[in-house]
Amino acid sequence: MGFSHSTLASPTQANSAVNLAALSLGNGQLSGITTARIEARQLATRDSSRVALTGADANKKQAAADRFAKARAAKLDATKALTAKRASALATAKAAAQAAAEKARASASRCEMMISGYHITAGFGQGGSRWASVHTGTDFAAPIGTPIRSVMKGVVVAAEFAGPYGRQVRIRHVDGTETWYNHMSKFSVTVGETVYAGDQVGAVGVTGNTTGPHLHFEVRPNGGSPIDPMPWLRNHCGLNP
Repeated sequence: MGFSHSTLASPTQANSAVNLAALSLGNGQLSGITTARIEARQLATRDSSRVALTGADANKKQAAADRFAKARAAKLDATKALTAKRASALATAKAAAQAAAEKARASASRCEMMISGYHITAGFGQGGSRWASVHTGTDFAAPIGTPIRSVMKGVVVAAEFAGPYGRQVRIRHVDGTETWYNHMSKFSVTVGETVYAGDQVGAVGVTGNTTGPHLHFEVRPNGGSPIDPMPWLRNHCGLNP
């Protein structure tokens, strides 16, 4: 059987076909590689973007946490400062109250002599025609008008003319003891007034049952019966008339 020359490909034509097939295959492989690289780059870009976004979000959260911490610290500092200020004010007020209380106690216990420039003319329990029974106080003679002062802090419970006592001021002290100041020429205080040791309550006179100007001074514990003023002045007040 014979073959026609026209139906057979020449060697040159066969090689060309093979080369074209190989080239076509190579272009397909190159196209696949290129696509893979692009996709890889895109994936890397997306991953990078996600990392960047995650980092930015973390930075925002950290910044917010820092701001909150600073605000909380500032609030705590303000609270501490306010607490310290209140504690200081409380300590100052407490110290002032203690000082006032100590001053009040000192004022209550402090004593002053009732009169100056005097001489004693009659003592407690002394008998005589000038008194109904016995003498109920001590007489401190001094010129008319000589100031008479409260022996210690107290409240004026009477300022009146009291018969044989003449013009009389009675002062009740913190322990209930009353001191009486008698035969005065005038009053310098009114009932209900608080007086302190050394405050003037009146002046020496000759009112009531008296033969000369003097202060008749009495001490009456709890406003009761009189006691000898001299031991009381020495022991209670540290005075030695």
